[in-house]
Amino acid sequence: MNWTDERVEKLKKLWSEGLSASQIAAQLGGVSRNAVIGKVHRLNLPGRAKTGGTQAAARPKRPAAPAPRPAAAFAARPATQRAAARPAGAGLSKDEIDAVFDGAADQLPVPANANSIVVPMSRRLELTQLTERTCKWPIGDPLNEDFHFCGNESPDNSPYCTYHQRLAYQPSAERRRMR
Repeated sequence: MNWTDERVEKLKKLWSEGLSASQIAAQLGGVSRNAVIGKVHRLNLPGRAKTGGTQAAARPKRPAAPAPRPAAAFAARPATQRAAARPAGAGLSKDEIDAVFDGAADQLPVPANANSIVVPMSRRLELTQLTERTCKWPIGDPLNEDFHFCGNESPDNSPYCTYHQRLAYQPSAERRRMR
């Protein structure tokens, strides 16, 4: 379909009357809604009032972001005041982060294991070294040289040690919570 001068004029007229792109496409015939929208943009035709009565140009602009504060003034206030003073969605600058966390890494809490499970050291056995009584949990990528198996002692009739059994055989309710 070619955009002839008379079709372009009809498009401009229908657009200025407020018809939708779908309605214009139906009246022009042989052209899709997307083709009408593309032509409107290429012709730089002005936008129209949207449903609800506001025009895009008449919308109020977002307020400008507040000027950044010095990091020293930020860090000197209590955390609750710092959070209340910052507008929602505003992030911390690098200086503010450094001021808040400078030297605090030693004071951060260490997360405890949820089930108080101690991860055992693996014996790093190769496939040929495994027996009926060793854990056969694979560790790493089989294509890499450092691939190995756990190799720790496994209880009766189990291919895995106690730790890897907990990973491999989780009740369905626990599996849903971990995701």
